[in-house]
Amino acid sequence: MESELSFDWDRANIGHVGRHGVTPLEVGELFANEAVDINYQVIDGEPRWTSVGHTGAMRILVVVWTMRASAIRPVTAFEAGKQLAADYLKQKGW
Repeated sequence: MESELSFDWDRANIGHVGRHGVTPLEVGELFANEAVDINYQVIDGEPRWTSVGHTGAMRILVVVWTMRASAIRPVTAFEAGKQLAADYLKQKGW
């Protein structure tokens, strides 16, 4: 049985990803499609992961996120560069 993903959205992070041309729906699709973690670091005491994945429309995105309680809090999201997108597709076997 699949668990429902929970996200922590507010005007700040919706606006930030929106400035990069990404919607909250696309971020949700990326996680639902089993995004791949490519980096982890602690910034100002907060753990942050960077993940690459694809949307339902096969748009390859990068999302930087953290956990707040039991919810994923996207910090930023943007379209992956050509090389990262190619590496991701190769890793997925496409």
